[in-house]
This record gives sequence, structure tokens and C-alpha cells, in this order.
Amino acid sequence: MGKPTGFMEYARLSEDYEAPDARVKHYREFTATLSDEQAAIQAARCMDCGTPFCSNACPLNNVVPDWNDLVYRADWERALSVLHSTNNFPEFTGRVCPAICEAACSINVNGDAVGIKSVERAVIDKGWENAWVAPKPPVAKTGKKVAVVGSGPAGLAAAQQLARAGHDVTVFEKNDAPGGLMRYGIPNFKLDKSLIDRRVEQMRDEGVVFRTRVLVGADDLPSVVANDATEFVSAKDIQASFDAVVLAAGSEIPRDLPAPGRDIEGTYFALEFLIPQTKEVRGGATNPVSAKGKHVIVIGGGDTGADCVGTSFRHGAASVTQFEVMPRPPESEDRAMTWPYWPMKFRTSTSHLEGDVDRVFSISTKEFIGENGVLKALKTVAIDWKGGKMTEIPGSEKIYRADLVLLAMGFLSPASGLLDAFGVEKDARGNAKATADDYATNVEKVFAAGDTRRGQSLVVWAIREGRQCARAVDAFLMGASLLPLV
Repeated sequence: MGKPTGFMEYARLSEDYEAPDARVKHYREFTATLSDEQAAIQAARCMDCGTPFCSNACPLNNVVPDWNDLVYRADWERALSVLHSTNNFPEFTGRVCPAICEAACSINVNGDAVGIKSVERAVIDKGWENAWVAPKPPVAKTGKKVAVVGSGPAGLAAAQQLARAGHDVTVFEKNDAPGGLMRYGIPNFKLDKSLIDRRVEQMRDEGVVFRTRVLVGADDLPSVVANDATEFVSAKDIQASFDAVVLAAGSEIPRDLPAPGRDIEGTYFALEFLIPQTKEVRGGATNPVSAKGKHVIVIGGGDTGADCVGTSFRHGAASVTQFEVMPRPPESEDRAMTWPYWPMKFRTSTSHLEGDVDRVFSISTKEFIGENGVLKALKTVAIDWKGGKMTEIPGSEKIYRADLVLLAMGFLSPASGLLDAFGVEKDARGNAKATADDYATNVEKVFAAGDTRRGQSLVVWAIREGRQCARAVDAFLMGASLLPLV
């Protein structure tokens, strides 16, 4: 490594953030990219550990030690090349990935992990600033046509890999712009949408065709699924027009909370709040769901719940409370027991620091209470967890004031109509039944990747699946593939 003793000499350096009281007044990104000097010092902490557990932990198998070494030596362009060798979109992962690689960092055994994610972001941001990120059109065309249904990270990764292999790729997206839930499900303050736009332009220059506002397969989507489509294309027409089809739609069916009063006005799924907000920021209509002056309760403790918290603060909510049915995790993990695996520990997102949010654990909602058809409160009960089972604690009932409730309890599956239209067999969870060996479904020339296949997951897993699926499709069309395994 460039600095063998760096991990002993330098402390972990975190990225700087705009002050909470300032950033809640806008929807722009508020995280500062590391300077060249900061990135070099952080990269110098990467030790010559022999076995890079960080690379093994990352679904993309990013070659972290190599690009850390290159950053330390100020060879940024080569660092970008190494980063791109495994990851099509490091500007996305460098912003919204939870950094499971850092949990596996060897220094994390008894110290502070290398800031891998921050270095990754510094590399790709410098790459764009210096125009090192350029289209890579294929050397030769194969004459084969591939349809990709869905333009989230899995669909985009599959499309880019297949286009670079020489195939004619068309991406179908039911909403008004590519990006899937990465565009509309993640707020702008975490991921600015111009980053997606410039990648889409790069892919267009590589030959990828994007058809937006086009619904494929089934025209009876549930009302809770965002849909801007003005055109419909049947599964039969797609199969007849293309040599291969990749189904890479998002897992968009949200988990509901069936309890008395659930239909009272004032309760919404998280994406019914987040998607209109992103469209408003983009210049669209005003978000019909407002948290301004309201007592907001977010049910669900994951990333989507945190996004609801941050957006509620930006609306000017009177108060924000977040419920989680699971117990409060420990403040820090037992590293000797968990390393190099992802630990269960108490985590605070940037959104939680933007206001006075009351985070309540081991709690279950029993009833939505309304007055004249409008939500006013939630009736809850405390939960006791023993042996993996939960029981209600007698006498622990409590009433929480609530004008707006946002359900952020995860997603169940892709819309079943899409898979049914293609005749794709589903697994027990409602996802497309296909293995990671070849991503092939039971239907000839129809493949599935990302959330459509594995269920709700991380952006790194989506990109990995898109890349691997592209290799499988390429091999199916050509008999063999030179695309990378990951």
C-alpha cells in the first residue's frame, strides 16, 4: 500500500455536512465531497490486510484496496477506471449505499473503519468534473434486440452492459423519467437527480433507447404504485419484438398496516408522500400530502422511514415521531462476534439530526383514531420480545396525537400483473422465480433481476444483479459472453 502505517497515523475523517437548521430549508444535497487532501489521508488508512474483507462484503466486489492506493498516490483517473470496472454507477452507491464494505474493513475489528464510501464518492465526482466519464459505445453491433422493463439501478446496469456488448437495448419505464425508485423514492437531499440524468445521457450516447411513460405487460396496476404511463405495450408484443427481455421493475407493493380506522383520511404509504415531493422539487405540481404544522408519525425504522422524517422536517411539521416494532438495538456491536458481517446496532441518519424526532421502539399500532373522518391519534401498545416472538404488554396502551401517519414498513414484491402478463412463475414471496446462476425465468428468453427477482434490497445488490443478468442474457444470445462476472 502507499502508506503501510497510515492506519496507525491517521484518524477516520467523515464528510462535512451543512448545518441541520440550514439544510432543512431546501432539498439540495448537503454532504460535501472530500477534498483531494482529505481523500488521500482517508485512503492512506487502508491497510495491507492480506484478505480484503471489504471487497468480499460488497455485492459488487469493488476492488477497494486498489483504488484507495491510487487515490493516495493522486492517480485519480486510474482509480476511476478501477472503480468503474465493478460498478456502473458509483455516484449512486457513494451517496445512498449503507456501506456494508466499511463494516467488514479490517480496521473495524477494534478501530474506526476506512471511509470507503466517502473516497468512492470523491473519485467519481472528480471523474465527472474532469470529463473522464465518457460514453463507451460498442466496437461492433450484434443485431440482437433486448428489452429492459424498469429503469432503476438493476435495469440501468443491465441496459448499459448489454449495449456495450453490442446489442440494441430499449428500456421501458412507466414513469415520466428514468431512474425508478432511485429517482422518485429517494429524496433529492440524498441523491440529486441530475446525477441520474447525466448517466442516462451517457447511456443514450452508447446506443440505449429510453421509452418513458410506457406501461408494459399489465394495465391494472394497484393505485398505490406510481404510474405516469400514457402508452401500453403488451407482454406478447414485447416478446415478439425482442430477442430477450429483462424484467427489472422495482418492488413497489408496500406493506400495509391492517388495523381499525386504517381508511381514515390522514394515513398514507411513504411513497405517496415522497414521490409527489420529488416531482414538486423537479418543478411539478405541489405535493398533495403536506406535513406542515402537523403532528407526524412515521411507522417504520428503515431508510424510507428516515426519508419521511427528513421530508417532514422540510415541510415544517409540528412534531415528528417514528415507530419501530423491533427493540432498540445496542449502541454499538460486539465486534468480536459480528465482524466482518453487517452488525445490528443503533443507527442515526442525517434526517434524525434535523429536528427533535421521538424514536419509539418495541411498539405496535392497534387503532387509527379519527374525528369526523379525519385522523387525530393512534392507539398503541408496547411489545415484549422473547425468543423471537412478540407479545403485547398488558396495561401499556397509549394514545399518540397524529394528524399525518406515513407507513414506511418496507415493500412486499413487484406488481404481480407484470409477472402474470409474461407468464413468469413466482416464488413464495411473489417475486420472479429465477436463480442467480442464469437469471432465467420459466419463460423462454425472459430474464429477471434486481428487486423483481430478489425482493426489496440495496442499490448495490440491484447493480450487481443487473450486471450479472446482462452477462447471462449476452451468453444466451451469443453462446458466450465477455462481460464480467460481476
